[in-house]
Amino acid sequence: MTADLSDARISDIAAAIAEPARTRMLCSLMDGHARTSTELAVVGEVSPSTASAHLAKLRELHLLRMYAQGKHRYYALADEHVAAALEALMVVAGMRMPVFSPTTPGRLQHARTCYDHMAGTLGVALHDHFLGAGWLLADAPDGVHGDPDRGDYVVSAEGETALADLGVDMAGTRKLRRRFACACLDWSMRRPHLGGALGAAVLTAIEARQWITRDLDSRALRVSRLGERELKARWGIVLAGKD
Repeated sequence: MTADLSDARISDIAAAIAEPARTRMLCSLMDGHARTSTELAVVGEVSPSTASAHLAKLRELHLLRMYAQGKHRYYALADEHVAAALEALMVVAGMRMPVFSPTTPGRLQHARTCYDHMAGTLGVALHDHFLGAGWLLADAPDGVHGDPDRGDYVVSAEGETALADLGVDMAGTRKLRRRFACACLDWSMRRPHLGGALGAAVLTAIEARQWITRDLDSRALRVSRLGERELKARWGIVLAGKD
């Protein structure tokens, strides 16, 4: 892609996101769940026909993907890159309110999903612990390097062992066709949490251990009593005021 074409594409995507109805639709999909055009029309505060036109434009720019199930069509964010871009824009805009469920702002800040990985206070605490323990490296020894400009990480030998012990399939995670591990800026904490395939795999592993459960109607994650004990015993993470 030439520089001119790249610049034009950035402008097209920025213009598409800048339309208020489209912004509301995209943000409502940050919880990782797909929604119908009718539901997104309500979120966007537009008519069904206008919503369809907006959704077509967002699909054309590869910001959304569509799933067909019977007579219904469901829309979701195209991938984790779109989610990360939206999360970063929330930081720039100074947004502090919850995106999906305004009735539970405290719990959303405590722990929530950012597309398919963990965000909020818990997400940032895990990221900081993994980095502080030397499991994640932006510039690794022995000629293996991450990309600090892109916020990419590599995993150290100690990290490989620790994350495998947690239940993460490291080999399988590396085979996925997406960024392996990266810093994703958290809009509520103004600090990074762990994104990419590894971030999603850590969330899955912690959920499988029943340390967290998901809300049915929002992005919020609830830490179980078992999770509280394990997080403190394993990594010294204590989350106060979660409710």
